[in-house]
Amino acid sequence: MPEGTMLKKLFRVSSQQADLILRIALGIVFFAHGAQKLLGWFGGFGWKGTIGYFVQALNIPAPVAALVILVEFFGGLAIILGLLTRPAALGLALTMLGAAFKVHLANGFFLDLQGPADGVEYVFVLSLLSLYFVVKGAGVVSVDKIIFDKLNGKQAE
Repeated sequence: MPEGTMLKKLFRVSSQQADLILRIALGIVFFAHGAQKLLGWFGGFGWKGTIGYFVQALNIPAPVAALVILVEFFGGLAIILGLLTRPAALGLALTMLGAAFKVHLANGFFLDLQGPADGVEYVFVLSLLSLYFVVKGAGVVSVDKIIFDKLNGKQAE
């Protein structure tokens, strides 16, 4: 497949303007969780504390823990901007799939709002929303749309 065709498929967007609402909501959720893990914002433990927790409590290797942190933080930003939406959303979906199996599945389906034993309900929704953007792209209000138009020789509208 010619390289230009692959790039066009990567940046192709849906025609739905309402995708912006879902994309911003999803991006904010991942950015906030990533900021907790990376920077210690919003009551998080920051890079070192999160890596330590993943390694000691969850038996997740440090490089995988680092990848999860970076995917959540930068993937969340990418989703908000609508920049490289498909690869960002795929990374986020895979991260939630890992969280579902490693942490949440043993707790059943539902959220446990009284304690730390959350089931897969929340990560299930996040992973499906992420997969939606893998399939559909960012939508018309996005950086991806600007790039797509340039690849097709169109002027920005």
